[in-house]
Amino acid sequence: MEWVRIFPSSNAAREKLVENRPQLLIVHGKRICLVLRNTKFYAVEDTCTHSGESLSKGTINYLGEIVCPWHAYRFSLQSGRESGERSRDLINYVIREDETGFYIGV
Repeated sequence: MEWVRIFPSSNAAREKLVENRPQLLIVHGKRICLVLRNTKFYAVEDTCTHSGESLSKGTINYLGEIVCPWHAYRFSLQSGRESGERSRDLINYVIREDETGFYIGV
């Protein structure tokens, strides 16, 4: 796994992201959906495994799931699991925060 620095600090990440609003990142050619929810960061693959739509265009529901804008498939931000077990789960990306910056493992 390679650690890629996304922000200079976790405070900078919190300033740039809006709570519960998915943000698209492209890191080494991978589309990653980054979400700040309840002061925690989550990173999952951006492509819905059912329809291929960008999940960064979706919404976050009260259960902490990202909801695909096309067919409302729901995926857990924490585990990547598709709620109805109708399609493949999402890939989760590990996030690391320390004094040197905010990183995503790819």
